[in-house]
Amino acid sequence: MTALPEGHYAEVGDGLRMHYHRIGEGEPVLFLHGSGPGGSGWSNFRANAVFLAQHGYCCILADSMGYGLSDKPTDRPYTLEFMSEAAVTLMESLGFARYAVLGNSQGGAQAIRIALEHPERVDKLVLMAPGGLEEREVYMEMKGIRSMLRCIYGPEGITLDGMQRVFAKQVFDPSIVPPEVVERRFAISKTQPIHVFKTMQVDNQTDRLGDIACPTLGLWGRNDLFCPPSGVATLADGVPNCRVVVFGRCGHWVMVEHADVFNRTVLDFLQHG
Repeated sequence: MTALPEGHYAEVGDGLRMHYHRIGEGEPVLFLHGSGPGGSGWSNFRANAVFLAQHGYCCILADSMGYGLSDKPTDRPYTLEFMSEAAVTLMESLGFARYAVLGNSQGGAQAIRIALEHPERVDKLVLMAPGGLEEREVYMEMKGIRSMLRCIYGPEGITLDGMQRVFAKQVFDPSIVPPEVVERRFAISKTQPIHVFKTMQVDNQTDRLGDIACPTLGLWGRNDLFCPPSGVATLADGVPNCRVVVFGRCGHWVMVEHADVFNRTVLDFLQHG
């Protein structure tokens, strides 16, 4: 089984390459996926990107450093700075000076960091259950995070059974995730050094939300077991120009569980703000 179709590569500094897929032409949108084992831009967002591409957007599905087919160095920690700056460099290499950023979970934390550190680059911001809105201890108590940590650090390492248990908590209705999706992500996870997960650092950025200058859309599943749904109020109260949409009977993957509404909501936001 091909775990992930090969797309394109860009140099992002220090001899490192970042992998991405490009779908469509038009206004650019950078997609940043979460930190679960085997994650990639393609596996998280392909169907959503196809929809946006049909409506005139150039979708860049990035594999964060340490994920997908991007390089996975073991000589530095996987901080928000390291990962988000690589994404900014990727977009620079493609000639995009200003673009929308859409991020989920840890990718949402990256998206927030890019909007804060590079406000001149971010036209609009879409945050889907972003990380970086709580202290680390709060996330460690979430059932989904605890399941993911057991999968990563179990005595046998990451196994297919462990991945299946994690994905059962990823969504409200586990039956909507086809087995081949988990199998493909499991294949990618076997290429990831444990260093990627051991050194992952996601800062609490709540105190800086008021500095986000661009229009922002937040989307959250009411039954999220990975990032606390209390983040809905955090975004609404903290970001000056923000709209938040909450989905009932929905877990951590709004873009999969309610794909049609997600796609139409994001498209309306990108077109009208």
